[in-house]
Amino acid sequence: MRSVHRITMVVVVLTLAFAFGASAKPTPAPAHHPEYLHALADLRTARAYIATPDSGELHQQEKDAIEQIDKAIGEIKAAAIDDGKDINDHPGIDTHLRWIARLNKAAALLNKAHDDCAKEEDDPASQGLQGRALEHIGKARKFVEQAIALEQ
Repeated sequence: MRSVHRITMVVVVLTLAFAFGASAKPTPAPAHHPEYLHALADLRTARAYIATPDSGELHQQEKDAIEQIDKAIGEIKAAAIDDGKDINDHPGIDTHLRWIARLNKAAALLNKAHDDCAKEEDDPASQGLQGRALEHIGKARKFVEQAIALEQ
Protein backbone atom coordinates (compact mmCIF):
# COMPACT_ATOMS: atom_id res chain seq x y z
CA MET A 1 0.00 0.00 0.00
CA ARG A 2 2.82 2.40 0.87
CA SER A 3 4.61 1.72 -2.41
CA VAL A 4 1.42 2.51 -4.36
CA HIS A 5 1.08 5.75 -2.40
CA ARG A 6 4.73 6.67 -3.12
CA ILE A 7 4.37 5.92 -6.81
CA THR A 8 1.20 8.00 -6.96
CA MET A 9 2.96 10.93 -5.23
CA VAL A 10 5.92 10.71 -7.60
CA VAL A 11 3.58 10.69 -10.61
CA VAL A 12 1.68 13.71 -9.25
CA VAL A 13 4.88 15.64 -8.57
CA LEU A 14 6.31 14.85 -12.01
CA THR A 15 3.02 15.77 -13.68
CA LEU A 16 2.91 19.13 -11.88
CA ALA A 17 6.55 19.81 -12.65
CA PHE A 18 5.98 19.05 -16.32
CA ALA A 19 2.80 21.16 -16.44
CA PHE A 20 4.48 24.18 -14.87
CA GLY A 21 7.59 23.73 -16.97
CA ALA A 22 5.60 23.50 -20.20
CA SER A 23 3.43 26.52 -19.41
CA ALA A 24 6.25 28.76 -18.25
CA LYS A 25 7.50 31.07 -20.92
CA PRO A 26 11.12 30.51 -21.74
CA THR A 27 13.45 33.33 -20.88
CA PRO A 28 14.33 35.10 -24.10
CA ALA A 29 17.89 34.58 -25.13
CA PRO A 30 20.03 37.69 -24.98
CA ALA A 31 20.44 39.39 -28.30
CA HIS A 32 23.23 37.55 -30.09
CA HIS A 33 24.10 40.62 -32.14
CA PRO A 34 22.77 43.76 -30.46
CA GLU A 35 24.46 45.87 -33.13
CA TYR A 36 21.87 44.59 -35.63
CA LEU A 37 19.14 46.00 -33.38
CA HIS A 38 20.93 49.36 -33.39
CA ALA A 39 21.19 49.13 -37.17
CA LEU A 40 17.44 48.47 -37.45
CA ALA A 41 16.68 51.57 -35.39
CA ASP A 42 19.08 53.70 -37.45
CA LEU A 43 17.68 52.36 -40.73
CA ARG A 44 14.11 53.15 -39.67
CA THR A 45 15.06 56.67 -38.62
CA ALA A 46 17.02 57.27 -41.84
CA ARG A 47 13.99 56.04 -43.77
CA ALA A 48 11.76 58.50 -41.91
CA TYR A 49 14.05 61.42 -42.73
CA ILE A 50 14.03 60.51 -46.40
CA ALA A 51 10.32 59.67 -46.62
CA THR A 52 9.18 63.03 -45.24
CA PRO A 53 10.40 65.83 -47.50
CA ASP A 54 9.88 69.40 -46.35
CA SER A 55 7.99 70.11 -49.55
CA GLY A 56 7.34 68.64 -52.96
CA GLU A 57 7.70 65.09 -54.14
CA LEU A 58 10.47 62.61 -53.64
CA HIS A 59 12.95 62.31 -56.47
CA GLN A 60 13.82 58.89 -57.86
CA GLN A 61 17.06 58.81 -55.83
CA GLU A 62 15.11 59.18 -52.60
CA LYS A 63 12.59 56.55 -53.63
CA ASP A 64 15.45 54.20 -54.52
CA ALA A 65 17.14 54.88 -51.17
CA ILE A 66 13.92 54.00 -49.32
CA GLU A 67 13.62 50.80 -51.34
CA GLN A 68 17.20 49.80 -50.46
CA ILE A 69 16.64 50.62 -46.79
CA ASP A 70 13.53 48.42 -46.79
CA LYS A 71 15.56 45.60 -48.35
CA ALA A 72 18.33 46.01 -45.76
CA ILE A 73 15.75 45.86 -42.97
CA GLY A 74 14.33 42.73 -44.58
CA GLU A 75 17.75 41.07 -44.69
CA ILE A 76 18.40 41.80 -41.03
CA LYS A 77 15.00 40.42 -40.10
CA ALA A 78 15.66 37.34 -42.26
CA ALA A 79 18.71 36.72 -40.08
CA ALA A 80 16.16 36.17 -37.28
CA ILE A 81 17.07 39.46 -35.69
CA ASP A 82 13.81 41.26 -35.26
CA ASP A 83 12.83 43.70 -32.59
CA GLY A 84 9.17 43.27 -33.54
CA LYS A 85 8.75 46.90 -34.51
CA ASP A 86 6.94 48.21 -37.55
CA ILE A 87 9.05 49.80 -40.27
CA ASN A 88 7.51 53.18 -39.36
CA ASP A 89 8.32 52.83 -35.66
CA HIS A 90 11.21 55.21 -35.12
CA PRO A 91 12.20 58.04 -32.83
CA GLY A 92 10.67 61.36 -33.75
CA ILE A 93 12.47 63.31 -36.42
CA ASP A 94 13.02 67.03 -36.53
CA THR A 95 10.43 68.10 -39.08
CA HIS A 96 11.69 71.67 -38.97
CA LEU A 97 14.94 70.71 -40.69
CA ARG A 98 15.35 71.74 -44.28
CA TRP A 99 15.46 68.95 -46.84
CA ILE A 100 19.24 68.97 -47.29
CA ALA A 101 19.71 68.67 -43.52
CA ARG A 102 17.29 65.73 -43.42
CA LEU A 103 19.20 63.99 -46.18
CA ASN A 104 22.47 64.60 -44.32
CA LYS A 105 20.95 63.13 -41.13
CA ALA A 106 19.78 60.11 -43.12
CA ALA A 107 23.28 59.67 -44.59
CA ALA A 108 24.84 59.77 -41.11
CA LEU A 109 22.33 57.18 -39.84
CA LEU A 110 23.04 54.94 -42.82
CA ASN A 111 26.76 55.18 -42.01
CA LYS A 112 26.06 54.13 -38.41
CA ALA A 113 23.82 51.26 -39.57
CA HIS A 114 26.55 50.12 -41.97
CA ASP A 115 29.15 50.16 -39.20
CA ASP A 116 26.86 48.20 -36.88
CA CYS A 117 26.11 45.57 -39.51
CA ALA A 118 29.74 45.28 -40.55
CA LYS A 119 30.84 43.93 -37.16
CA GLU A 120 32.36 40.45 -37.28
CA GLU A 121 29.76 37.77 -37.95
CA ASP A 122 30.53 34.43 -36.34
CA ASP A 123 27.47 32.60 -37.61
CA PRO A 124 28.26 31.22 -41.09
CA ALA A 125 24.54 31.02 -41.91
CA SER A 126 24.16 34.76 -41.34
CA GLN A 127 27.20 35.90 -43.27
CA GLY A 128 25.37 35.92 -46.62
CA LEU A 129 22.49 37.85 -45.09
CA GLN A 130 24.95 40.27 -43.54
CA GLY A 131 26.62 40.82 -46.91
CA ARG A 132 23.30 41.50 -48.62
CA ALA A 133 22.22 43.89 -45.86
CA LEU A 134 25.52 45.78 -46.22
CA GLU A 135 25.05 45.90 -49.98
CA HIS A 136 21.56 47.41 -49.63
CA ILE A 137 22.79 49.94 -47.08
CA GLY A 138 25.64 50.89 -49.43
CA LYS A 139 23.23 51.40 -52.31
CA ALA A 140 20.93 53.47 -50.09
CA ARG A 141 23.89 55.66 -49.10
CA LYS A 142 24.77 56.14 -52.77
CA PHE A 143 21.22 57.23 -53.59
CA VAL A 144 21.15 59.63 -50.63
CA GLU A 145 24.49 61.10 -51.76
CA GLN A 146 23.02 61.60 -55.25
CA ALA A 147 19.96 63.29 -53.72
CA ILE A 148 22.21 65.57 -51.66
CA ALA A 149 24.19 66.48 -54.80
CA LEU A 150 20.93 67.42 -56.57
CA GLU A 151 19.99 69.75 -53.72
CA GLN A 152 23.31 71.61 -53.64
